[in-house]
Formats: sequence, structure tokens, C-alpha cells
Amino acid sequence: MANPRSERDRLLRLAADHVLEQGIADMTLRSLGAAIGTNNRMLLYYFGSKEKLIGETLLEASGRFPAFTAAMTALDDPGTPLVERLLACWRGIAAPENLPFLRLFFEIFGQAAHNPGRFDDFLARVGHDWTNQVAAALRVEGVPAVVAGRMAREIVALWRGLQFDLISTGDADAVAASYAVTAAAFAQRCRTAIEERAAHPAS
Repeated sequence: MANPRSERDRLLRLAADHVLEQGIADMTLRSLGAAIGTNNRMLLYYFGSKEKLIGETLLEASGRFPAFTAAMTALDDPGTPLVERLLACWRGIAAPENLPFLRLFFEIFGQAAHNPGRFDDFLARVGHDWTNQVAAALRVEGVPAVVAGRMAREIVALWRGLQFDLISTGDADAVAASYAVTAAAFAQRCRTAIEERAAHPAS
């Protein structure tokens, strides 16, 4: 008998293979099971629901795109100027090999937006993971916590919009050029916030 954990991992890998190639628009657990050599009952046993399986599949798929998963680590180097780290993040996100994952991400996001309550775990990760990481990096830089949180939301929202622009236009150079200007503006705003904090430490 197969080890339950290893069998679950195997099915998750196969599911990621399938959705990266076929997407999820017409996917049912029955059709997915048939495509990967199992059935809908086993998928429910291992993953609980279609929505949880889709969320886990996205995480599994993201691990196959190292430039994407490594993008955020660019923030964790306070010895490098902030604007350079912000630019490095975008280069990692927008690397050409990441396009299959970006397409899948937005397809799943669209499904989540139209099915309130069914993809709560996925939406929670989308809404908070990157924002929290960016905010933490800005606080380390010296940006006050409230300002860091607000700016982190802006930066992540910009990245999401630029990903959509990249997918829809395919003009990576134009998207990168637009972001470079905004990244410089973000870095300047951070410097201003740090200077104001130093000038008014008790405020």
C-alpha cells in the first residue's frame, strides 16, 4: 500500500502538471482524476475539496519557477539600495519563464473573485503574504510601521497590475520601464518617511 503522504504528494505534482498546461476553467475533480490516473473520491480524500486542491496546486506550481519564488528574497538585503531591491523583485516576478504560472495565478484569482467563501485560504495568501513581507523589509529600512504597511499595499498592488499588463500586452520592456520610474518614487518616499521620523522621533 502506498504511503499516504507520498501518494498525496504524487497526486499534487500531477495536478500541477495538468493545470499548468490546461488551466482550471473547465476542470472538475472527476476530469482531473481521469487525467492524472485517479478518481474524484481519492482527490477529495487527500485534499478535502476542489478549492483546497486548487490552492495547493498553485503553491506546488510556484515552486517550479525559481525566478518567481526567489523574487521576494531580493528585498532581504539591507546593504543594497532599496530601489535596486525593488527592481530586482520585479525582474524575478516578470522573468519570461514565469508566464505559465502568472496565467494560472490570474485564472485562479478570477475564479476566487467569483466564488465568495470557496477560496478563502487562497485569497488570504494573495492579500497578505507579499504585503507583509514588503512591509517588514521597509520597517527594517527604517520606515515607520504605519507608513511601511501602507506603502507595502501600494507596491504589491502595483506588482499585481503590472503582471496583468505583462500578460495582456507581452511588452516586457515597456512594463519594466514604467515600473522603474515608480520604484524610484517609492524609494524616495521611503527616504522621506525615514528622515521625517528622525526629525520628529516622538511624533
